[in-house]
Amino acid sequence: MLRLSKKADYALIAMKHLALRSDRGSSSAREIAGLYDIPIELMAKVLQKLVRRGLLASHQGTRGGYKLARVPSRISVADVIQAIDGPVTVTACSTDDGQCEQFAKCNVRDPLWRVRERILTALGECTIAELAADPPPPATTTKAAVFHTHL
Repeated sequence: MLRLSKKADYALIAMKHLALRSDRGSSSAREIAGLYDIPIELMAKVLQKLVRRGLLASHQGTRGGYKLARVPSRISVADVIQAIDGPVTVTACSTDDGQCEQFAKCNVRDPLWRVRERILTALGECTIAELAADPPPPATTTKAAVFHTHL
């Protein structure tokens, strides 16, 4: 099963958040973590990793926080995922170093490498701007709120 790590999910959430408010300045790790119910320590680590990879800029001080280092249309989903999780792989032998004992006789290695390239291409074509263009999910409605609207 292909699946993003929780850290990559959090990184994409933060990047979309920052893209949506790019005209309003920086956001702190605490603010982002609080809005999305993410542990602050984990969010801070994710944001720092994105800074080290050049996807975010951090600013110290009273108005400090994080901002996108580039315009959202110039940051791909692949950039974010690889900054957090490293290279995208679909098999244990996704490198050509020949470490697998089946490497020489494997009949699915090359087709699976092509699948990996297609996945990378798709992730590389999807940008943070596209993520930010999607409307947020509708707010969950509580029974109390439904009750009051019908009175």
